Amino acid sequence: MAEVAAARRTRITPEREAELYEAVLDLLREVGYDTLTMDAVAARTRSSKATLYRQWGGKAELVVKAIRHGKPGPVDAIDTGSLRGDLHALVMREDDCVMEQNSALMRGVAMAIHQNDDLRQAFREQLIEPETAEFQRVLQRAVARGEIRPDCPALDFLVHMLIGGLATRALIDDQPPTQAFLTSYIDAVVLPALGVPTT
Repeated sequence: MAEVAAARRTRITPEREAELYEAVLDLLREVGYDTLTMDAVAARTRSSKATLYRQWGGKAELVVKAIRHGKPGPVDAIDTGSLRGDLHALVMREDDCVMEQNSALMRGVAMAIHQNDDLRQAFREQLIEPETAEFQRVLQRAVARGEIRPDCPALDFLVHMLIGGLATRALIDDQPPTQAFLTSYIDAVVLPALGVPTT
Protein backbone atom coordinates (compact mmCIF):
# COMPACT_ATOMS: atom_id res chain seq x y z
CA MET A 1 0.00 0.00 0.00
CA ALA A 2 2.80 2.41 0.95
CA GLU A 3 4.59 1.55 -2.31
CA VAL A 4 1.47 2.38 -4.33
CA ALA A 5 1.14 5.74 -2.53
CA ALA A 6 4.83 6.47 -3.11
CA ALA A 7 4.47 5.60 -6.81
CA ARG A 8 1.53 7.96 -7.13
CA ARG A 9 3.48 10.77 -5.48
CA THR A 10 6.35 10.46 -7.95
CA ARG A 11 4.19 11.12 -11.02
CA ILE A 12 4.62 14.90 -10.81
CA THR A 13 7.75 15.98 -12.68
CA PRO A 14 10.21 18.37 -10.99
CA GLU A 15 9.25 21.05 -13.52
CA ARG A 16 5.55 20.63 -12.77
CA GLU A 17 6.25 20.61 -9.04
CA ALA A 18 8.17 23.90 -9.39
CA GLU A 19 5.21 25.42 -11.29
CA LEU A 20 2.82 24.32 -8.55
CA TYR A 21 5.02 25.77 -5.83
CA GLU A 22 5.34 29.09 -7.66
CA ALA A 23 1.55 29.26 -8.04
CA VAL A 24 1.11 28.55 -4.31
CA LEU A 25 3.54 31.36 -3.44
CA ASP A 26 1.73 33.74 -5.80
CA LEU A 27 -1.61 32.87 -4.17
CA LEU A 28 -0.11 33.33 -0.71
CA ARG A 29 1.07 36.80 -1.66
CA GLU A 30 -2.32 37.65 -3.15
CA VAL A 31 -4.72 36.32 -0.53
CA GLY A 32 -2.73 35.13 2.51
CA TYR A 33 -2.65 31.72 4.15
CA ASP A 34 -6.10 31.75 5.74
CA THR A 35 -7.90 32.59 2.51
CA LEU A 36 -5.82 30.29 0.32
CA THR A 37 -7.71 27.09 -0.51
CA MET A 38 -6.79 23.84 -2.20
CA ASP A 39 -9.61 24.62 -4.68
CA ALA A 40 -7.84 27.88 -5.61
CA VAL A 41 -4.51 26.09 -6.01
CA ALA A 42 -6.16 23.42 -8.17
CA ALA A 43 -7.80 26.07 -10.36
CA ARG A 44 -4.62 28.17 -10.66
CA THR A 45 -2.47 25.16 -11.55
CA ARG A 46 -5.04 23.25 -13.61
CA SER A 47 -4.67 20.30 -11.24
CA SER A 48 -7.19 18.12 -9.55
CA LYS A 49 -7.74 18.66 -5.85
CA ALA A 50 -7.35 14.89 -5.39
CA THR A 51 -3.85 15.04 -6.90
CA LEU A 52 -2.88 17.89 -4.58
CA TYR A 53 -4.11 16.05 -1.49
CA ARG A 54 -2.51 12.80 -2.61
CA GLN A 55 0.85 14.51 -3.20
CA TRP A 56 0.93 16.89 -0.22
CA GLY A 57 -1.74 15.78 2.23
CA GLY A 58 -3.11 19.25 2.87
CA LYS A 59 -2.68 22.99 2.66
CA ALA A 60 -0.08 23.37 5.43
CA GLU A 61 2.25 20.79 3.92
CA LEU A 62 1.88 22.26 0.43
CA VAL A 63 2.52 25.83 1.61
CA VAL A 64 5.61 24.94 3.65
CA LYS A 65 7.07 22.84 0.83
CA ALA A 66 6.45 25.73 -1.58
CA ILE A 67 8.27 28.13 0.74
CA ARG A 68 11.16 25.67 1.18
CA HIS A 69 11.36 25.12 -2.58
CA GLY A 70 11.55 28.89 -3.12
CA LYS A 71 14.67 29.20 -0.97
CA PRO A 72 17.98 29.54 -2.81
CA GLY A 73 19.61 26.42 -1.35
CA PRO A 74 21.03 25.08 1.90
CA VAL A 75 22.71 27.63 4.15
CA ASP A 76 25.59 25.30 4.97
CA ALA A 77 26.47 24.93 1.27
CA ILE A 78 28.01 28.40 1.57
CA ASP A 79 31.64 28.11 2.67
CA THR A 80 33.78 31.17 2.00
CA GLY A 81 36.37 30.34 4.64
CA SER A 82 35.11 32.86 7.21
CA LEU A 83 31.88 33.33 9.13
CA ARG A 84 31.62 36.96 8.01
CA GLY A 85 32.05 35.88 4.40
CA ASP A 86 29.46 33.11 4.83
CA LEU A 87 26.84 35.41 6.34
CA HIS A 88 27.44 38.14 3.77
CA ALA A 89 27.22 35.54 0.96
CA LEU A 90 23.95 34.32 2.47
CA VAL A 91 22.50 37.84 2.26
CA MET A 92 23.69 38.27 -1.34
CA ARG A 93 21.80 35.20 -2.60
CA GLU A 94 18.60 37.27 -2.99
CA ASP A 95 18.41 40.73 -4.48
CA ASP A 96 16.51 43.49 -2.68
CA CYS A 97 13.34 43.00 -4.74
CA VAL A 98 13.13 39.27 -3.99
CA MET A 99 14.00 39.92 -0.35
CA GLU A 100 11.14 42.42 -0.06
CA GLN A 101 8.66 39.96 -1.61
CA ASN A 102 9.80 37.11 0.63
CA SER A 103 9.77 39.29 3.73
CA ALA A 104 6.15 40.30 3.08
CA LEU A 105 5.24 36.68 2.41
CA MET A 106 6.87 35.48 5.64
CA ARG A 107 5.13 38.19 7.70
CA GLY A 108 1.79 36.93 6.44
CA VAL A 109 2.65 33.29 7.10
CA ALA A 110 4.02 34.14 10.56
CA MET A 111 0.61 35.53 11.54
CA ALA A 112 -1.11 32.34 10.34
CA ILE A 113 1.37 30.11 12.19
CA HIS A 114 0.05 31.38 15.52
CA GLN A 115 -3.49 30.27 14.68
CA ASN A 116 -2.88 27.01 12.77
CA ASP A 117 -1.33 24.06 14.58
CA ASP A 118 -0.81 22.05 11.39
CA LEU A 119 1.00 24.95 9.72
CA ARG A 120 3.12 25.56 12.82
CA GLN A 121 4.14 21.89 12.98
CA ALA A 122 4.95 21.67 9.26
CA PHE A 123 6.85 24.96 9.41
CA ARG A 124 8.90 23.79 12.39
CA GLU A 125 9.66 20.34 10.96
CA GLN A 126 10.44 21.37 7.39
CA LEU A 127 11.89 24.87 7.73
CA ILE A 128 12.91 25.88 11.24
CA GLU A 129 14.60 22.65 12.37
CA PRO A 130 16.49 21.95 9.12
CA GLU A 131 17.65 25.56 8.74
CA THR A 132 18.68 25.77 12.38
CA ALA A 133 20.76 22.61 11.86
CA GLU A 134 22.31 24.16 8.73
CA PHE A 135 23.25 27.32 10.65
CA GLN A 136 24.72 25.18 13.44
CA ARG A 137 27.01 23.50 10.90
CA VAL A 138 28.11 26.94 9.63
CA LEU A 139 28.84 27.98 13.22
CA GLN A 140 30.70 24.74 13.98
CA ARG A 141 32.98 25.40 11.01
CA ALA A 142 33.67 28.86 12.44
CA VAL A 143 34.43 27.31 15.85
CA ALA A 144 36.75 24.76 14.20
CA ARG A 145 38.57 27.62 12.40
CA GLY A 146 39.02 29.38 15.73
CA GLU A 147 36.77 32.34 14.85
CA ILE A 148 34.32 31.71 17.71
CA ARG A 149 34.99 30.38 21.19
CA PRO A 150 33.19 27.04 21.66
CA ASP A 151 31.65 28.36 24.90
CA CYS A 152 30.35 31.60 23.33
CA PRO A 153 26.85 32.14 24.79
CA ALA A 154 25.58 33.72 21.55
CA LEU A 155 26.08 30.48 19.56
CA ASP A 156 22.55 29.36 20.38
CA PHE A 157 21.03 32.63 19.17
CA LEU A 158 22.34 33.15 15.64
CA VAL A 159 19.02 32.26 13.98
CA HIS A 160 17.14 34.42 16.49
CA MET A 161 19.40 37.38 15.71
CA LEU A 162 19.03 36.98 11.94
CA ILE A 163 15.25 36.59 12.06
CA GLY A 164 15.10 39.56 14.42
CA GLY A 165 16.92 41.74 11.93
CA LEU A 166 14.60 40.70 9.12
CA ALA A 167 11.39 41.03 11.12
CA THR A 168 12.09 44.30 12.88
CA ARG A 169 13.25 46.18 9.78
CA ALA A 170 9.66 46.58 8.58
CA LEU A 171 8.25 47.03 12.08
CA ILE A 172 10.65 49.70 13.33
CA ASP A 173 11.84 51.42 10.15
CA ASP A 174 8.81 50.81 7.91
CA GLN A 175 11.30 49.59 5.29
CA PRO A 176 11.89 46.19 3.72
CA PRO A 177 15.13 44.40 4.55
CA THR A 178 17.85 45.03 1.97
CA GLN A 179 21.28 43.60 1.31
CA ALA A 180 22.89 46.80 2.62
CA PHE A 181 20.82 46.78 5.81
CA LEU A 182 21.44 43.10 6.54
CA THR A 183 25.18 43.20 5.90
CA SER A 184 25.44 46.25 8.19
CA TYR A 185 23.31 44.46 10.80
CA ILE A 186 25.51 41.36 10.60
CA ASP A 187 28.66 43.46 11.10
CA ALA A 188 27.21 45.66 13.85
CA VAL A 189 25.17 43.11 15.82
CA VAL A 190 25.60 39.45 14.89
CA LEU A 191 29.36 39.14 14.53
CA PRO A 192 30.20 41.21 17.65
CA ALA A 193 27.76 39.08 19.67
CA LEU A 194 29.69 36.01 18.51
CA GLY A 195 33.06 37.66 19.20
CA VAL A 196 34.00 37.66 15.50
CA PRO A 197 35.99 40.57 14.01
CA THR A 198 34.17 42.52 11.31
CA THR A 199 37.23 43.46 9.27
